[in-house]
Amino acid sequence: MKQFTSKELRKNWIEFYEKRGHVNVGAVSLVSDGSTGVMFNVAGMQPLMPYLLGQKHPLGTRLCNVQGCVRTNDIDSVGDKSHVTFFEMMGSWSLGDYFKEDRCKWSYELLTEVYGFDRDHLAATVFAGDENAPRDEEGAQCRIKSGFKPENIYYLPAEDNWWGLEYGPCGPDSEMFYIADVPDCGPDCGPGCSCGKYTELGNDVFMQYEKHKDGHLTPLSQKNVDTGWGLERNLAFLTGTKDVYKTDLFAKVIAYEEERSGSKYDADEKLTRSMRILADHLRTAVMLIGDEARLTPSNAGSGYVLRRLIRRAVRHGRVLGLNKEDYLKIASIYIDEVYNEAYPLLIQNRKFILKELDKEIVRFESTLENGMKEFKKILDDTVKSGAKQITGKDAFYLYDTFGFPFELTVEMADEEGLSVDEKGFADSMEAQKQKARDNQNFSAKLSVDSDVFASLDKSVTTEFVGYDRLTSDAKVVALSDGNAMIDDMEEGAEGTIVVDITPFYATMGGQVGDIGVITAAGAEFDVYETVKLPEGRVAHVGKVSSGSFKVGDKVSMAVDAQNRAKTCRNHSATHLLQAALQEVLGSDVHQQGSYQDPDRTRFDFSYGEAMNAEQISKVQSIVNKKIAEDIPVTTDVMGIEEAKKSGAMALFGEKYGDSVRVVSMGDFSKELCGGTHVSHTGEIRNFKIISENGVAAGVRRIEAITGDNVNDYYENLEKQIAAAAEAAKTNPSDLVKKIEAMQKQIKELGSEIESLKSKAAKEALGDVMDQVSEVKNVKLLATSVDGVDMNGLRDLGDQLKAKIGEGVIVLASASDGKVNLVVMATDGAIAKGAHAGNLIKAIAPKVGGGGGGRPNMAQAGGKDPSGIDEALKEAKTTLEGQL
Repeated sequence: MKQFTSKELRKNWIEFYEKRGHVNVGAVSLVSDGSTGVMFNVAGMQPLMPYLLGQKHPLGTRLCNVQGCVRTNDIDSVGDKSHVTFFEMMGSWSLGDYFKEDRCKWSYELLTEVYGFDRDHLAATVFAGDENAPRDEEGAQCRIKSGFKPENIYYLPAEDNWWGLEYGPCGPDSEMFYIADVPDCGPDCGPGCSCGKYTELGNDVFMQYEKHKDGHLTPLSQKNVDTGWGLERNLAFLTGTKDVYKTDLFAKVIAYEEERSGSKYDADEKLTRSMRILADHLRTAVMLIGDEARLTPSNAGSGYVLRRLIRRAVRHGRVLGLNKEDYLKIASIYIDEVYNEAYPLLIQNRKFILKELDKEIVRFESTLENGMKEFKKILDDTVKSGAKQITGKDAFYLYDTFGFPFELTVEMADEEGLSVDEKGFADSMEAQKQKARDNQNFSAKLSVDSDVFASLDKSVTTEFVGYDRLTSDAKVVALSDGNAMIDDMEEGAEGTIVVDITPFYATMGGQVGDIGVITAAGAEFDVYETVKLPEGRVAHVGKVSSGSFKVGDKVSMAVDAQNRAKTCRNHSATHLLQAALQEVLGSDVHQQGSYQDPDRTRFDFSYGEAMNAEQISKVQSIVNKKIAEDIPVTTDVMGIEEAKKSGAMALFGEKYGDSVRVVSMGDFSKELCGGTHVSHTGEIRNFKIISENGVAAGVRRIEAITGDNVNDYYENLEKQIAAAAEAAKTNPSDLVKKIEAMQKQIKELGSEIESLKSKAAKEALGDVMDQVSEVKNVKLLATSVDGVDMNGLRDLGDQLKAKIGEGVIVLASASDGKVNLVVMATDGAIAKGAHAGNLIKAIAPKVGGGGGGRPNMAQAGGKDPSGIDEALKEAKTTLEGQL
């Protein structure tokens, strides 16, 4: 068995397959395009899905690469010797070319001739068969013919030897193992056994079937082979270890963690686990941020996964005593030393990666600080109510509003003697998700549940003719009530009409679909939304206002011209906006999403900080200047590669066909776009930015209006200013001065109120210094005062603590039928054994409550004011026991 570095392993893999007629297709983005139902590319074959289903690959039928992948479904297992969230799959494929015989032969050659394994130590598994597919006898014979010993072939069930994603290409697989020179653990010892005798090396998947969304299998039009070998796993094994964190992929990072933490790897189980998690999660974060998708942390989807990885890394870094500079140094090691050759894009995006990591780490530290403050309020209210558990609703509020990790809430509550309602938290989470689902409208449900029209022949499509005209004649090819296809639709019915030709633009690429009317003899259908469907169809969603419609009817289609014109103004303005943003903020600005309807445009873009007023004004000025220049808006249809070479901007993750539309506005803006636009920029008339704010980490959002909407905006603004001036009893020109004067008065009154409240609390308490007693040479002041809230009680406690110098303060107050308790202990009293948290735990039950806290300060709530005297007496007894 030979030894390799990670760089040698990648190089040898590619060279081996190139010698056998394969083309290195290179790696694609870690972020999935969504076609397979997952957020990330979780397998090397995933980006090749269309070609495995029969589409011709431009580079041929024999392919290979080393593809980065991200899986977080077993994130809780990361921290052991083998689990990672980012990994590399060394892959090779046959797209309808060779099949099992050649595949098995080459795998055996790779194992024996390249990696140096001997025949006696190799084993393979094959599919044992089940009710869905037969036993893979062909695969077994091919393994034996290639060189495997017959006695080392094992038949295993589908859970071990069947491969496939949620849906798509699938089939029997055959895994290869190394057999260690150790005795069997028992009569059933074999590949897959947990005893460690068998180590998996690679996997050959024989894709013979396609799994559909309903679960049934059909034969593929071409037989494919997908070979995947995990680089990390094989590197560790060839290096002579089962710990992937001891390979050259992690060695430099682990050494740095040892140096900075003062702890040795493998010396302490808990600290070693934190070292692994920190090393793994930061590696994955670097890869995702530095990816061509330039992913940034957010609160949804793949961005949330990235955020969770970074924050989990920071939490474990804190266990090791590391700080932000250490995390950024670890990231730099991965960028500059470990992956500088294999992933050159990391070097190119180095500044961006470190900047995003820095921001998220600072943000998380701020989250911890803000969340701690809010947690303290929730803790106070919980203790005051006498409850023993923080509600799931409150825990979810911390999580949802402040990004406060649930597990941190549990940990901190436990320190205060409280538990957290985990089921209530889960229920709150599900309620939020259900609310989002319930808010889907008719057309949204239609676009998701496209099976309504699944039974239509694939030849039934809709031709869009709306770039050049707003009316057309058409034929009704399908009707639906939203649940199923129907033959006719009567007056008053809501539903969907599909026609063969339409001028109606369907919602797509951020542009909202057209509205209008469909008419037939004596019938009219009001279209209030147009939706794109699979298989090239367009759904016109609306209501029959008169007459009836049936499949086969000849109809006239008419788009609402005014509505379309307003949407076009907003869409074309968005193109100008993006170009202006890049001019003002820099070329790193990229579109992250957009939305245009007749009322406004919304544009999301990558930028790390809020725009200032000067930048906003400058961008707005540039857009209005280009509008005034009345630049012709032209559209050219060309091939995708030609379009990219021309400099046209494309949106990452957007699927483009072989032929694309390139929309140009002179030399100022050029984008790939399938939407509708004005013919000259002057038609936009004017442009006004109405807001700029953050919607996610590293993503800003601008909302703007155009045309008549700008005039309406200023008219409405004037009305609001006039109304505000009237309410303030001044003129619009003096409104600012009046507001400043009112704010000053409010601040003065607020200070006066707080002063009066403090004075009232002191007067209610009176002179209590004569109530100070001594308990084993420690001063104790235990007294009560009526009608003071928890904040007021804490203020009084601080004042009294200052008066007595050293000692213990116990204050109780009945307010609105409930009890507030505060206990404070000075450093001198604590040194002699006093503990405020334990003291309050002992006295709170006397007033029907509970609580806890730190040695120097604790608070509690109760429901029984009649027990205050007993609680104060118990304070003395408890303190005596502590000293």
